[in-house]
This record gives sequence, C-alpha cells and structure tokens, in this order.
Amino acid sequence: MYPRTIADKTKRYAGQYPVVTVTGPRQSGKTTLVKNLFPEKKYVSLEDIENRNQAIQDPKGFLARYPDGAVIDEIQRAPDLFSYIQTIVDEKNTEGLFILTGSQQFEMMETLSQSLAGRTAIVTLLPFSYDEVYKNASPSDLYNLLYTGFYPGIFDKNLNPTEAMSFYVSTYLERDVRKLINVKDLSLFGNFLKILAGRSGQILNMNSISDDCGISHNTIRSWVSILEANYIIKRVTPYYKNLNKRLIKAPKIHFLDSGLLCYLLGITESQQLITHPLRGAVFESYVVSEVYKYYYHHGIPDNVYYFRDYQGHEVDLLIEHSLSADAIEIKSSATFQENFLKGLKYFEKIYTGTVLKSLIYGGEETYKYKDTTILNWKNISGLFLPSE
Repeated sequence: MYPRTIADKTKRYAGQYPVVTVTGPRQSGKTTLVKNLFPEKKYVSLEDIENRNQAIQDPKGFLARYPDGAVIDEIQRAPDLFSYIQTIVDEKNTEGLFILTGSQQFEMMETLSQSLAGRTAIVTLLPFSYDEVYKNASPSDLYNLLYTGFYPGIFDKNLNPTEAMSFYVSTYLERDVRKLINVKDLSLFGNFLKILAGRSGQILNMNSISDDCGISHNTIRSWVSILEANYIIKRVTPYYKNLNKRLIKAPKIHFLDSGLLCYLLGITESQQLITHPLRGAVFESYVVSEVYKYYYHHGIPDNVYYFRDYQGHEVDLLIEHSLSADAIEIKSSATFQENFLKGLKYFEKIYTGTVLKSLIYGGEETYKYKDTTILNWKNISGLFLPSE
C-alpha cells in the first residue's frame, strides 16, 4: 500500500467530528484508505445489493446493526441514511462514530450539507500524487508518467493503463452519468468525453463543444458540471481582481488524471506523446492536477486561478495569498528558453502585490534563473516548500 498524504488529517478529524466523509472520484483509493485507518470499525459497502436494499427500505434497522458506528462505503447509494445518522450522532455525541465514503454527486453533497452540517469533516481524495507513488522510485520518463496516470489500481495490480482506463470509462463514468441524467444515446456521451479531452488546458467554450458534439448548449453545461462534481475534470477560475484590464472571464478546463486524458485522446502507448500535438496540454493538466492534489490531500482550501487578457498575455496558474501571488508557467519542453517567462514578467508589472515566479518544465534540472524558480516535472511540490 502507498501511504496517502491525507491519512493523518483524516485520523485527526475522526477525533474531532462524529462523522468523517471521504469523497473523490471512483477508484481513487477511498475504501483502501478508510479500511486501513479504521480497522476496528465494522465495514459495510452499499455496492452490495442486499446491504443497499436494507439501507433504502429500512434505514433504522440497517443502522441498528452498527451500535458502535461503522465505515459505510458508497453511501450516495442510500442518501436517506444521512438524516438517520444525524439523529444517532446527536444522541450519542461521540467523535468518529461513522466514516462515510462516496463519489461526489449533486444529490449526495446537497443532502450531506443539509443533514450533517457541522457534524462531519469532509476529506477529498484524488488519485495518487507524484510524491505518493514515486517517492522511492522515479518513473522511467515523463511520457510514461503521463500515459500511466495516477489511479491506484494501475499500480496496485500492475494494470495496462489503456485497458484500465477503457474499463473505467465504461464501468464507472458511463454508469454514473446514466444514473444522473437521461442519456438516451450513450455513444453521444462517449463522443462528448473525447471532444472535451481535446479541450483540456483550454478556455471552456460551451458553444464550440455543443457544435462539435451536435448536442444542446444546456446539455453540455450539465455534463461538464457532472464530470466536475465527480472529480474527473476541474474548471480553473480566471483571475481578474483589481487589474483594470480587458481579461478573459471564462474558466479553463483540465482533466485531473493524465492517464484518463491520454486514453480519451487515443494515446495507447507512452511514446506517442513525444510527437503528439496535445502533449503540452496533457503536461499542463498533469501539473494543474498535482497542484490541486496538494491542496486536497493536505486538507487546506485552494486559491488557484489562471490569468489571460485579450492581448494574449497569459499565466497558466496563479496561487493567491494575502499579500502576494505565485505565478506559474507550464511548458512540456525539456529545454528552458527565456521567452517562456514573458507572461510571468507581464503579470508582475500589473499586479499590485509581490509576485513569486516559477516555471515547471519537461526538463530534468531544478534551479534559480534570475528571479524565477525553474522546477522539473518531478518536483512540483517544490512550489509549496517556502510556505511549509
């Protein structure tokens, strides 16, 4: 088992709140995490049809089986349990009574916020981060890292990434979407996924995607929201505070796993990335996902943006602090070029606070170039070292 960064904080939450809820995409390691952290608790999965039927039809009787609490896996399958759990934890006033896991969906999180507000800590678990899986052994190269992705099952079972992602899409993504919305022709959704993958790292244009898919704008908006709620993609908010400039105000979209992104782009072996026209986009989405993993897996709120104006000045990532901002450029090239820094220099001129500039690139070296930190693709966590 690979140690998870969020483990210690999850354990601490269980000593402070009566309920701990672990959310995240399917197959991100939620079950493994809670089983290992809370071995003393009885475990029940609502993927089991008998357990699920009882939880839905007789929630009081179901919960009575666990007077000392339990780990309840995939609780979104019986959302009515939340209100009954609320009654139990209010009566018993015991920390760490129930540990819940669920793939985040609209209904589950809405019910959770209504029934267990103030009673549950929420942990978000994405697939492995670079530091979690490659701490003791580096990947063979950047292209293999991007192609393999970070879903735990690929590492635990030594799976072929293309095969694993194929099964993931058909077994989990399409099943979850079918339950959430009325998809009459599932092939349309599959085509939408591939078209959206081709937009990873780009500004989200619903109208363009709608035209390419032959699906209404409202349907595209709904499907994008569902993918984001299930932690498959992330919309990065544009930064436009107090700059008095004509700025792009639409979000950027990034897939949160490079292996899934490669599969949807039709990349079936790592070496295809060397000459693939979307290599830069895959690399950028990898870096963005690592930044979000850092925040989620440390249990701290993020303050992540991107910047772009109508003249084409752009910064791939901005992390804002109270009096400063980290401005981060992302380039897949293995060779550093000074012109990579032009967007960072422009932003520094118009920003009112202190700007700490960094470049993450596809090369092997980490060093300081003038006033900019150059980080290699293995050292993204180096962005956060000064603040730790």
